[in-house]
Amino acid sequence: MGRALLVIDVQNEYFTGALPITHPAGHLERILEVMDAARGKVPTVVIQHHSEGMPIFRRGSTEWELHPEVAARPRDLLIQKSLPGSFTHTPLEEWLRERGIDTVAIAGYMTHMCCDTTARQAVHRGFKSEFLSDATGTLPLSNVGGAVTAEELQRSILAAQAQLLSEVLPSNRWIERL
Repeated sequence: MGRALLVIDVQNEYFTGALPITHPAGHLERILEVMDAARGKVPTVVIQHHSEGMPIFRRGSTEWELHPEVAARPRDLLIQKSLPGSFTHTPLEEWLRERGIDTVAIAGYMTHMCCDTTARQAVHRGFKSEFLSDATGTLPLSNVGGAVTAEELQRSILAAQAQLLSEVLPSNRWIERL
């Protein structure tokens, strides 16, 4: 099995910007641990989101930049994206296929948006998905659809992913497999 680690949108917007990630505790530390464990064993793709015409993820802003700890770590590929799915209008699928990769491990932000969308896209394209339950993170939501805590949202997305899409597992179990 060829495996790759996808580190999705670990950008300053989630730390010093408008969208502070609050759950689960230790999310950034787990992301950094899986990146470190993958080094030399599994290709790492870092994905960076940008939004045109919106006040968040403005290309070139401090909030758009990768978190310094992620930026300082080695990676095999950096992909820019402008939609929630990491496969949409990016070279990700071609890059994975050229390397014989059939399984992607999902880490990063936000669990309920870009991580969930990317995992679904991967499965639709014939890849296996490993969704790292403690190396993804989210925040509370309140909008016209209702209000949910970050804990409820995380638990709901993980349950949905585990139903038919991804193998949901904690980062320490994923690291043991390497």
